Amino acid sequence: MKEAGVTLLELLITVAIIMVLASVAMPLFKVSGKRAKEIELRQELRTVRAAVDTFRSEWNREGDVLLGPLCVQNKLSCKEVTGTSGYPKSLGILLKVALSGEQATVQGSAIKRYLRRIPVDPLTGKADWRLRCYADPPDAVSWCGEDVYDLASASPEMALDGTKYRDW
Repeated sequence: MKEAGVTLLELLITVAIIMVLASVAMPLFKVSGKRAKEIELRQELRTVRAAVDTFRSEWNREGDVLLGPLCVQNKLSCKEVTGTSGYPKSLGILLKVALSGEQATVQGSAIKRYLRRIPVDPLTGKADWRLRCYADPPDAVSWCGEDVYDLASASPEMALDGTKYRDW
């Protein structure tokens, strides 16, 4: 009478096949997680950069010459919220800018928001962005503090394409 069961050889072959499949799946799992964070980082950068560009088009000024429509209407607060180049003085200004003039008389005290919140860097888990001024060179290591022209991730890591996240 023959007994039912598996032989040691069949068990070893099954374990070997599972180990080969697991060794192939692990690197793919790690790369997919990193790729998801990269996609999220690109989306956050696009959102903030679009808000900065919109702010500049509305609050533009060149030194003491007021050019943007909101800057002209809000002469008193224009220099408080913008740098000499027309970019916002900080990321926090994009969250809430008080308006005066025609818009304020119609609605009381009007507020313009360019961002709902300062986004979190998906790679560092904090809102600790590297900022760059309009006058800074592209490879600047520190922020001059005058305005916010651009931002990048504070992560020192390398991306999947071989570039540094801070260079995006």
